[in-house]
Amino acid sequence: MCGSKPQKTEVKMIRKPFVSGQFYPSDKIELEKDIKEYLNLAKIPEIKDKIIGIISPHAGYVYSGKVAAHSYKIIKDLEINTIILLGPSHHASFQGFALYEKGSWQTPLGEVPIDEEIAKELKSRCAYIKDLKEAHNYEHSLEVQIPFLQVIYKDFKIVPIMVLFPTYEECESLAKAISEVIQTSKKKIIFLISSDLYHGYSYKECVETDKRTLSYIEKLEPKTFYQGLLKEEISACGGFPILIGILIAKNLSPKAKAVVLNYTNSNDVIGAKTGYCVGYSSVVFTIPQEEKEKNLEEEFELKLSEEEKKELLTIARKTLESYLHNKKIPDFKITSENLKKRYGVFVTLEKFGELRGCIGYVEGIKPLYEGVIDNAINAALRDPRFPPVSSKELKDIKIEITVLSPLKKIEDINKIVVGKHGILIKKGFYQGLLLPQVATEYGWDRETFLKHTCLKAGLNPESYKDKDTEIYIFEGLIISEE
Repeated sequence: MCGSKPQKTEVKMIRKPFVSGQFYPSDKIELEKDIKEYLNLAKIPEIKDKIIGIISPHAGYVYSGKVAAHSYKIIKDLEINTIILLGPSHHASFQGFALYEKGSWQTPLGEVPIDEEIAKELKSRCAYIKDLKEAHNYEHSLEVQIPFLQVIYKDFKIVPIMVLFPTYEECESLAKAISEVIQTSKKKIIFLISSDLYHGYSYKECVETDKRTLSYIEKLEPKTFYQGLLKEEISACGGFPILIGILIAKNLSPKAKAVVLNYTNSNDVIGAKTGYCVGYSSVVFTIPQEEKEKNLEEEFELKLSEEEKKELLTIARKTLESYLHNKKIPDFKITSENLKKRYGVFVTLEKFGELRGCIGYVEGIKPLYEGVIDNAINAALRDPRFPPVSSKELKDIKIEITVLSPLKKIEDINKIVVGKHGILIKKGFYQGLLLPQVATEYGWDRETFLKHTCLKAGLNPESYKDKDTEIYIFEGLIISEE
């Protein structure tokens, strides 16, 4: 219409292929033919457990394509909506984690859309994730994985994340975010780690180092793996992405496993024992199949003795004293099996009867005592509503620990028992939780409790009535200092 303002059109971001014709064929027919041949040659074991992720190499297909095919063949029959890609940066320099948040990635086989919903949710859960599209422009580690995915799946989305030199804390944060998204999303999501192994000029050293690296992966001990990387006992150009994968697996189940599917190196591929040598492997991560759902009352059977309760409070108190003083976490010797079980847990700090910080894990992604350690620190230093707690304040701080039962989704709000149940409300990207004791402290009825949980999530107070709002309940075992 004459005189009207021109409408803004959003330009679709398309990440063009950078190593097409170098690492893999640029011709669509040839590329698809090669990948299908690799998949046909791959021999894989029967996996009865639930597959949650894979490791695949990222060299040129003539070197690592046959190994990579093992990882893709093991997942090709899964019903997957989204693949979270984690790979190292060989060129770009950045801090945190580089996310490609919007648009699509293109290869000779077509375009693959970014799962913008999952990307946004990960950003909201991990402060270290940054939308850095430009970091991906000249990187091959994730690009070479896309054609394989396009051959085995016809309808899927990706979330590409690149990793440089993160701290262990940053890796834990990203792993926690990914684990929570996998656990709570209605979509079927797996993660994909892109990594080669040894790089160097000794064939013997390559074989020995790669054997050791793969054994470290199979152990699924994240701190041991991290120390191995730092001490150069093991070698992988995607070492930090692998660490994140190990952390995700352990978060999802203490019974997680890593199974090596295939291994070779560039010298073996070309039939020479001299010259530059790079190791390649394919690995699958699994957890036990989900058990049938139980009633909430049946699930929450945690009973702590008075000694165990005191021990948790002592762990929280000593953690704060040490960490606020010298940034060190004490070494706790835990003998109680109850404290090693995985439950969601919140740590609340009060000063003179007023809230001073409260942060927690909604679900049991870590042993209970580790969750208390983490969230004592988080409540003191990382609750955005308050300034950091100082060591001088500790004498006036009262600690309260709330151990959470597994979440149970409900359709009927009448199942909420005020004083017994806490509430988690989710709608789109918004999420809010209030502990059971909050409603009791303020004298709220059920509807008021629901409204305040909506407000906590950043929603309209009446949003709990909407059809697309999800409501979860849980119970809480409260442990408090006198």
